[in-house]
Amino acid sequence: MTSYSISVRLRRTTVEEAYVSVPVTDAVMQDEPDADGSQHLDAAKVFAVALELGASAEWLPEDGRVVVHPIQKAPDHIQPLLDAQR
Repeated sequence: MTSYSISVRLRRTTVEEAYVSVPVTDAVMQDEPDADGSQHLDAAKVFAVALELGASAEWLPEDGRVVVHPIQKAPDHIQPLLDAQR
């Protein structure tokens, strides 16, 4: 009996998480204090430092899933053969 197969392109997405400790220094504070002299964290600066620290963080798996890829195409090693037939 003859056997056939169909290639289906899949996409696997893995989500990881890491926790980093951002030091509270002048580098992450708002540039100007409030009128009463109080200072506050600048969230954009905190997150920028956190992203830098993330490069060397210990990452742990949080979630993973496999879905059918929304764009179906022939595998890269097959595509030249299909193009030659056109």
